[in-house]
Parts: sequence; C-alpha cells; structure tokens
Amino acid sequence: MQPMKVSELGEFGLIRLIHTSIARYEIPEQAPWRDVLVGIGDDAAAWQSDDGIQLATTDTLVQDIHFDLRTTDWKGLGWKALAVNLSDIAAMGGIPRYALLSLALPGELETEDISEFSDAMAQLAREFGVAIVGGNIAAAPNVVITVMIIGRSKGKMILKRSTASPGERIAITGYLGSSAAGLEMLRGKSVSDREGGRILRQAHLKPMPKIREGQILIQEGVRTAIDVSDGLIADLNHICELSKVNARIRMEQLPVHQVVRANFPNYEELALCGGEDYQILFTADEATIARVRLALDCPVTVIGDVTEEKLATRVTVVDSKGDVIPCPKGGWEHFKNGVLKTGFP
Repeated sequence: MQPMKVSELGEFGLIRLIHTSIARYEIPEQAPWRDVLVGIGDDAAAWQSDDGIQLATTDTLVQDIHFDLRTTDWKGLGWKALAVNLSDIAAMGGIPRYALLSLALPGELETEDISEFSDAMAQLAREFGVAIVGGNIAAAPNVVITVMIIGRSKGKMILKRSTASPGERIAITGYLGSSAAGLEMLRGKSVSDREGGRILRQAHLKPMPKIREGQILIQEGVRTAIDVSDGLIADLNHICELSKVNARIRMEQLPVHQVVRANFPNYEELALCGGEDYQILFTADEATIARVRLALDCPVTVIGDVTEEKLATRVTVVDSKGDVIPCPKGGWEHFKNGVLKTGFP
C-alpha cells in the first residue's frame, strides 16, 4: 500500500491527523491541559487563567501561495498579515493585546519595502491597541510571514464553532464576495466606475477586522461564530462539523454589494466560495439577531437556518422555491487547491 501524501489528505485532514497524535500525550486532568477551554480546530485557542480567558492565534502568509511579489503592494501586505490574525480574535469575541511577527526573507529585498510593510502593520496594530512585542527574522529563498496574536476575552464568554443548534438562524455581518471580486479586478477585470473599484480594492487589500462586532455579538447573547476566510460554504461547514448539525442557505438572501452584482456575472459563486471577506458568520435565534442588528453599525443579514444532522452534505444551498442548487465545492483548502490562493496585487 502506497503511503498517503499530504496533498491527498488536504489541510483539514492534516489538522485532524496532527490533533490525533497530540491528543495521545495530553493529560486532561492536569495543568496546563485542564485549563484549555478551546483547543485545535477553532479560530483561536482559549484557556482559563487567573486573569480570565486568554486567547491565542497564528497565521502564515507564504509567497506564491497567498501573495505574488511581482505585483504586491507592501503596505497592503503588512496590513493584511496582521488583519487576518486579528479577525480570528474577533471571531472569538475577544480583545487583541500583543503580537509577535516572524519574517523569513530573501536578502535581495529592498529595505524600503520592509519599512512600508512594518509601517502598515504598526498602523493597524495601534488602531486596535495591539503591541507588537517581538518575533524572529531568518533568511529564506521566499518570503514567509507569520503573525501570532495573544488576546483575552472581555468577560466570561467566548464565541465558538461548536455550539450551533438546530432551529437557529444563520446570519452574517457586511457583504460577501467583495474581496474575491476585488481580486478579479486587480487581475484585470474591468469595473464600471472608479468608486466601485475603490470599494473592491479596499475589500481585498485592507480588510477591517470585526473586533467590536465580535464583542457585541457576545454581549447580545450569540455563542457560535466564525470569520469568513476560506469562503462561506467552507467556513459554515466548519461550524456544522464541530456542532454536529446541517445548514441550509437561501441563495437569494446572500448580501452581495451592488458593485459586485453589477460588474460580476458570477457574483453568486464569489459570495459562496470567494473567501477573505473576514466578516463574522454566526448562528442565533431571531430575537438575538434582532438585538445584534440594533447594536451594530454594519448590515446584518439572515442567510439561512441550522438544521438537524441528517445529510452527508453538511451545507445545502436552495433557491427561492426551496429547490437545491448545485454549486461547486466551495472555499480554499491548502494542498488541494494548488498554488496561489490569492493574487494579492
């Protein structure tokens, strides 16, 4: 029997494999393991300390997988490298506090580029009260950027992926598909007006982490959430898998910005599978969602329902008549999607 390759297992299968190996050596009744509230598999890890619930997350951007240096804006790269990590803390309803930055760089890079990268990252960090306190630098043939964020919960509750219940509604902040549309535009797709182009470029290159929104979700009674990074279908599937439920999405209710609808005939696919919108996808009852709408400044849209776990296909998309719409397997998965997740020009 041939050994299985990582590319055959895929990113999420690999996470399960590593988790299984690690779990064999844990001692749940002893510290520090007994203090862990959320471990491998959520947006961030969470553990109980004397100072409350602590949070930690990390993410890596790799040249020619996440970005292309021939067209990359270094300011945008610095901003986004931090933003994607802050978004994970937002999806837990937490407050980011400290950041570590690890850079692997080829020696021929210009120092001015790294200054632009660092300035943009520091600007975003200050905006959210995050101190960049250290990290590591190494020489490498390609650019690899890893950021780690340490944060805490505001109170005694955090948002998790594993607590969705049948009968709850599925809702999302903001718009879907704007980042993916921005990427298509930056790769050459024309957009009819300058302001529309600015909106899409901003959505892709400078996403704004939903830190305040995540905290308000907890305050209003939401308990289940995830940020949309890999795509709506893929990320909702994570909630369904951990919560042991199914989900039904109504296509006509997806919140897609008018600029995307007007310029991209494939806007439904972008909304379902595009990813990198960094909005917060959450589940709750109707009364809770109504309170969230009143408390937030951004749009909040109900897009579907949590259902009992009966189907092998965890996420189903239906039209206005309730008929199932065939749609591509959505979202990004490392090792299975090839190279260049995002053009990141």
